[in-house]
Amino acid sequence: MKSYKVLQQVIDLLEEFEQECGDKRLSLSDFSGFLINHLEQKNISVAMQDLRFGTKETNKQELAYQIDNAIGRFLVYLSRYSKSYIKKTLEGTPLQSSEDFTALAILFTHESLTKTELINRNIQEKTSGTEVIRRLISSGLVQEWDDQGDKRSKRISITESGQVLINQLFDEMNYVGKMLSGNLNYGEKLKLHYLLQKLEIFHAQLHEERLINTKEDIRLMTLENIQSGN
Repeated sequence: MKSYKVLQQVIDLLEEFEQECGDKRLSLSDFSGFLINHLEQKNISVAMQDLRFGTKETNKQELAYQIDNAIGRFLVYLSRYSKSYIKKTLEGTPLQSSEDFTALAILFTHESLTKTELINRNIQEKTSGTEVIRRLISSGLVQEWDDQGDKRSKRISITESGQVLINQLFDEMNYVGKMLSGNLNYGEKLKLHYLLQKLEIFHAQLHEERLINTKEDIRLMTLENIQSGN
């Protein structure tokens, strides 16, 4: 029975919880709080087994199952699923990737932007962002002109054909969003939205302020986060 080991762990923890409570009447909500606190203190691996992994290097797999690593891994998986769904949705259009779509969507909400502004808002490196803009201009979805305030810069805006296309795609992308949220109920979607938005705000600030430029920056920021209690 695959669940026996987990069931035994729950029974052991329930006994520990009962001893801690003494004569106090036990409740499911109290036990839930005790369990979460126990997991936080022990930094226990809470992720389910990843079926992609084999049977070797179990000690390394334990590291992968630590909560932060597991969250990172799942976000990578979800990003790949998302790109796959979006790529299928964009078939038959001039757009080639999710970055093409988001760049056009961002321009749709602005009168115009400089190329650098669009690349930053689309969370891209300069090289890949420039290539996306080049494709959009070549497809007639975006137009460019010299920035009157800065001769070294170019301004860009969405064309009429770009507006027609993005309006059509918004309806299609709605299905992608529903597909990604999968089998979550509405309450779970609200919780996930809140948590993802919290993460987005955190990472957006790092991106905008250019605080992460090397792997050492990542290490130091992680240590700072731990010291602050996050």
